[in-house]
Amino acid sequence: MKTLLAKKIMLVPLTLAAVFSPMTASFQLDDSTAYAESQEFNQARELPLGESGLMEQRNTQVLAPGLTHTSIIRGEKSSKSYFTVDVDFAAEYSNANDMANRLVSKGFEPMILTIKNSPHNDIEKDVLGYLVRVGSFKEQSEADQLRKQIAAAGFSGLRTTYSGYDDESVTGPWSIQVLEIDKNQFKGKISTALAMDQISGKETVSSIAQRSNALAAINGGYFVVGATDGTPGDLAGISVLNGQLISEAINQRSSLILSGTKEKAQIKSISTYLNVHSSDGATRELDGLNRKNGLIRNCGGVGGDLVSEQPMHDVTCIDLSELIQFTSIYGTETPSGDGLEVVLNETGEVTAVREQLGGQIPVNGSVIAGTGQAVEWLKEHAKLGMKLSVQTELFSEKGKVSLNEQTNIINGGPQLLENHKIALTAAKEGFYHDKEFFYRFGIYRHPRTLVGIKPNGNLLLVTVDGRNPEKSIGLSFEESAKLMKALGAKDAINLDGGGSTAMAINGQLINTPSDASGERPVADAIIILP
Repeated sequence: MKTLLAKKIMLVPLTLAAVFSPMTASFQLDDSTAYAESQEFNQARELPLGESGLMEQRNTQVLAPGLTHTSIIRGEKSSKSYFTVDVDFAAEYSNANDMANRLVSKGFEPMILTIKNSPHNDIEKDVLGYLVRVGSFKEQSEADQLRKQIAAAGFSGLRTTYSGYDDESVTGPWSIQVLEIDKNQFKGKISTALAMDQISGKETVSSIAQRSNALAAINGGYFVVGATDGTPGDLAGISVLNGQLISEAINQRSSLILSGTKEKAQIKSISTYLNVHSSDGATRELDGLNRKNGLIRNCGGVGGDLVSEQPMHDVTCIDLSELIQFTSIYGTETPSGDGLEVVLNETGEVTAVREQLGGQIPVNGSVIAGTGQAVEWLKEHAKLGMKLSVQTELFSEKGKVSLNEQTNIINGGPQLLENHKIALTAAKEGFYHDKEFFYRFGIYRHPRTLVGIKPNGNLLLVTVDGRNPEKSIGLSFEESAKLMKALGAKDAINLDGGGSTAMAINGQLINTPSDASGERPVADAIIILP
């Protein structure tokens, strides 16, 4: 049943259990404790997801003065969506048509879908490609069976999917969690935390929240998942923790800057410049911080990386000649491998030289590990007794970025909103290095973790569940931007999503992660402390 939202703005009690329901267009109140205008009540108006008039229910609770949590359920399972089998994605229609003819010759009935680009993306193409699909089923098991039949006929690269994940005319459902922090009223602290308090390793958001006694938490930036791409848990992009740069940037990619509860958060495109200076006067570029030599997840590095120094999301670039600095925030030991390491004390003096990579990291010093040609630089300019100093600088489009002990930076991307306007910088930030990749990552609906900044400085932390036709189908990049704008954000950014998307309140997971195994261990989190 379709209903319309009431448009009248009312002054209503803000309670620990207030429900806004478009079905009745009213607030139901329970044990009221405070007052607020409904305009600030997380923008209590219909969200721009699906067609107008869908059922939408909101439940808001006050977690602390100046900190609210709103749970939003919108829409219902689409009656027109179906399970199907993706056979091929082709950049040109002729190639898609050739694949379709091959399928017909084997007795299948394919369809060709045109994948259109969003006008808000920084991509100068109206059509991204053409998708070849077979089948239309109400049950996933039926599509799975068809996929096996197509594979038996000699086709590869098949996947079972749900049409509601890329169909424009869906009715949902969507399950959305929104935390809003009022910077003028909230007396606690907004910070970030690493999994297990170090770079090496992963931990669930709910576990991070429990051990830090956080009021609430969400997952943070992109990270290395498997050992073939680096150290699991390594931040795949910039990370600043309490004013200390602990992971270099993927240059030109958007990041979230948190500078304490009272200062307005910022979203900026940040690059890092790192150099190491020897006491003999020699200087060399430092390739990275606290990551495995030679592997640059999401690319965007320096020093001749292959295949590119430009950002390329979910791609691991390679550089066989690197200098990497490790501090104790990485863990107790550096990764093992071929190369040369020098150990520095707290003054930067070289106290040991190791002929192989892999050894203890001093608590108050650091280790600089070299591979390839960088080994020769260390042998010449980092001898026992010499001193090395590392210089790190951060720059945005507007100049140098200064850090203090309250500064925390989370990597993310792409930017979604800039000054109230939808401005998806997907190509600039490395999400369009391949047409099919961008379709499956940015056009296709997925669970999302989003952060927005309202004009008054209030911070919005948002998770949207996905990959579940019964409970929540997720969002595309464009839908994410529209959601954040509707919630009142002026600027907004996309963080790591998919199976990583998680929100915890008082240490308890409150959303439904998409991984079959449950909540995914991640690398870092944004935490809200009392």
